[in-house]
Amino acid sequence: MPKRNASAEYLFLAFFFLTIGCDGQERGQVSAFAQPSPLAESLPRFLTEPEDGFIVRNNPVLLSCAASPATQIYFKCNGEWLHQKAHNSQEHIDDSTGRTVWEVKTDVSRQQVEEIFGLDDYWCQCVAWSAAGTTKSRKAYIRIAYFRKNFEQEPLGKKVPVNRELQLHCRPPNAVPPPQVKWLKNDIVIDPAKDPNFYITVEHNLIIKQARFEDMANYTCLAKNVVASRRSSTALVIVYVDGGWSQWTEWSECSSKCARGLQKRTRACSNPTPLNGGTFCTGEAIQKIACTTPCPVDGSWGEWSKWSACGPECTHWRSRECSYPSPGNGGKDCSDSPLQSQNCTKGLCMKTSETRDEIALYAGVAVALVVAVGIVLAAAVVLYKRRRHEYGSDILDATSAMTGGFGPANLKAGRHDNSHLLCMAVQPDLTASAGQFHGASFPPREGLQKIAMTQSPLLESMPLTHGKACASVCMSSMDSATTVEFGQNHPPALASVDSEPGSLSHNFRCHSIPHRPGMGFAAMPEKKEKTAVPPLGALPYDRRPSAYGTFGCMGGRLVIANAGVSLLVPPGAIPQGQFYKMYLMVSHDDALRPVLEGDQTLLSPVVVFGPPNVPLLTPVVVSVPHCAELCSEDWLLSMQRQETGGDWEEMLRYREEPPFPPCYWQLGNGVCHLMTETPAAYALLGEPLSPAAVKLLRLAAFGPSVCPSLEYSLRIYCLPDDDDSLEEVVELEKRLGGRLVVESKTLRFKANAGDLRLSVHNTPNTLWTNKLQDRFQDIPFGHIWPGTQRLLHCMFTLERNALSTAELSCKLCVQQLEGEGQILHVQTLLHNVCSPLSGSSLQGGAGVLTLVGPAAFKLPYAIRQKLCGSLDVQSPHGHDWRLLAHKLGVHRCMEYFQSKPSPTGTILDLWEAQHLEDGDLDLLATVLEEMGRREDMNPQTTET
Repeated sequence: MPKRNASAEYLFLAFFFLTIGCDGQERGQVSAFAQPSPLAESLPRFLTEPEDGFIVRNNPVLLSCAASPATQIYFKCNGEWLHQKAHNSQEHIDDSTGRTVWEVKTDVSRQQVEEIFGLDDYWCQCVAWSAAGTTKSRKAYIRIAYFRKNFEQEPLGKKVPVNRELQLHCRPPNAVPPPQVKWLKNDIVIDPAKDPNFYITVEHNLIIKQARFEDMANYTCLAKNVVASRRSSTALVIVYVDGGWSQWTEWSECSSKCARGLQKRTRACSNPTPLNGGTFCTGEAIQKIACTTPCPVDGSWGEWSKWSACGPECTHWRSRECSYPSPGNGGKDCSDSPLQSQNCTKGLCMKTSETRDEIALYAGVAVALVVAVGIVLAAAVVLYKRRRHEYGSDILDATSAMTGGFGPANLKAGRHDNSHLLCMAVQPDLTASAGQFHGASFPPREGLQKIAMTQSPLLESMPLTHGKACASVCMSSMDSATTVEFGQNHPPALASVDSEPGSLSHNFRCHSIPHRPGMGFAAMPEKKEKTAVPPLGALPYDRRPSAYGTFGCMGGRLVIANAGVSLLVPPGAIPQGQFYKMYLMVSHDDALRPVLEGDQTLLSPVVVFGPPNVPLLTPVVVSVPHCAELCSEDWLLSMQRQETGGDWEEMLRYREEPPFPPCYWQLGNGVCHLMTETPAAYALLGEPLSPAAVKLLRLAAFGPSVCPSLEYSLRIYCLPDDDDSLEEVVELEKRLGGRLVVESKTLRFKANAGDLRLSVHNTPNTLWTNKLQDRFQDIPFGHIWPGTQRLLHCMFTLERNALSTAELSCKLCVQQLEGEGQILHVQTLLHNVCSPLSGSSLQGGAGVLTLVGPAAFKLPYAIRQKLCGSLDVQSPHGHDWRLLAHKLGVHRCMEYFQSKPSPTGTILDLWEAQHLEDGDLDLLATVLEEMGRREDMNPQTTET
């Protein structure tokens, strides 16, 4: 407070106040007796009054007030007048009223406020004078602002079950003025008006009404006033799910096929799957009960009956029954004959001379027949050995000229008359090649016909690698033999994807392998000399699984085992005397994939076989894996085809096939067998009819083989559940130095539009730190369901506290929101330096198999031909190819088989494709036995 001085200004001011007071008394006395003048001046009226303020740090507070009419205004603070020098006065005329407005301002410093001791706050008010008297303004309180550092109560991290209420407490530090409190979720301000699931109480506590998975985050209490802002410590909220049991499965079959055994049923802790530290299900996951299976009883003969009476031919009979015991429960029937006969006169049977003459006649005729048959058989054996010797020499001559296992067309003269041996079931020396094949070299000769291939980006030429192959041997007129070839140009190597390890980001990324423009097919120019083929190591790296081989009229098989794809070329599909260089390929080119519409999804890899535009006499069978969980009520399935230079078109729709379809398909669990006569690209599409439609995904986790740093990256791939997709990832990780850290698992992914959530749990906190702030990552439903984004994955980066930490143990949880989940238990050893044990354990390679001729089929060619001749003719009782189709379960579209030259051969070709792995002729023999055709399985009865 400024000190008061005895000065002339104060004396004048006191005199001025006294004069005004006296004058007022005199006028007051007069007013008691006289009417007031209409021009009398009113009391001052404040237009602006001083406002409360806070001194922040050392900044003074500016107070201002204005009054009209007024002749003078002064500030009075805590009962004391401020010095005139502390006032900043200004006078102006109000345009609206024409009156004089007096405005005064002053600064209140921190020192002035601190000089006041006691409980009362520092205050100031304005006093305005006019000729009518004085007026006082409101009091304005000035305080020193401050903000303490420590919160009185900070929020604490909590774990809460899903859909439960949760409350986080917050009491901010003491402050003047009181702070405003806000809540942050992952550093983003929470607005309860936008998300009603949040509520902030008057005491500044945050209430989450129903905890959701998206509410699992870091929460911070933020307090702020004019001095500063303060943040509380972060509280981690984890929303967990306790595991629940699924329904029990059906009881399994009895483990024993005879006598006592066990039946079991199982259930999984997946309804729901425990997440984020939730408790695992309590109780048994497997139940077992005792069971009894009746043992098979083999039949046994009973006692012989008594001998019958002696007959005219001097014999008598006796019989027995297979009833001691009778065969039961699938037991074997009795062997041997149930009848027995013998002479009943001990050789003393009376016979007439006429009978003896007849016996002599019969004996003579029998001897003549035996001699004639012996002569014919001897001639046949000599002729057969001579022709076989000449035929073998032809094969040896042809083999000496082969590069890849096919004989040239220059068979010896004189062999052209062997057309009657058309494609016999000869068993040549066949060599299967795994991924290596050298095209057959046929020396050009007059009359050699070549079918030129058109250049096309859809059906590309397969690379010719050095190796062996063997063709089926067909005896025919070789002067008119033709061969279909594709060019020597190698296919384009697919562009490298994520060749650098750092290109795999810590967030999920969808990869699409680009496709380089490649060479199409072209007819090989005729040359006199052989074309040199570079070795396999000199060829460009091609990541497309492919198989190729040269086939004749005896057919063959191409198998890409690691992709689950195969091509069966049955006998008779290729015209007699022609040889096709055929190929099978799994395309990874995004440009070759069909265009999806609506909710459609790609359920299989795109499979291409060729060459295109070649005549096929009978359908070939293409086996393609798929990742749909078959249920006719949930899926609308369709087979798409793209021919050379054309667009994708729908060929078949499941259970809506036309009466005589152009193709036939047999859908099974995980595989689709397609019968077609058109080489092209094929793919299986599906459209869900309900949210219950399930697409199977393969979950695979990879980590580095060598980890010299503290950081360790886990990459989790979400792939279609087919071998080709996993093989592609294995090849990629092998190039990146990665390895599979846990066995892959299958996830049932539903069409309910639920995203896929991935998270890492149960990492030892003292040894490892999860560097991902959110603790989980989501892959949108729209990135997974179409199936067109390859190599879809997320990456989690963990950091170990020291290089001495040599083991990682954690759980990778993968859960579809509102769906099912899987848990991958990771327990792996880390290697800081490269060693023989730390190398990649991934096994790459295409697993290609080429089988040519009869060795490609389970069923011998002779038996196949006999079955076709026997069952193609319709029987009035139905014991023909129609019953065979019913017995083998391929009777859904009988019109298709009926339209083929040999319905039985077409059915057997489909059976061959279905039983590539487990082809058991005993099963087929059992079916034929049930049909009464057991003798057809005996090749010795084949007519020659």
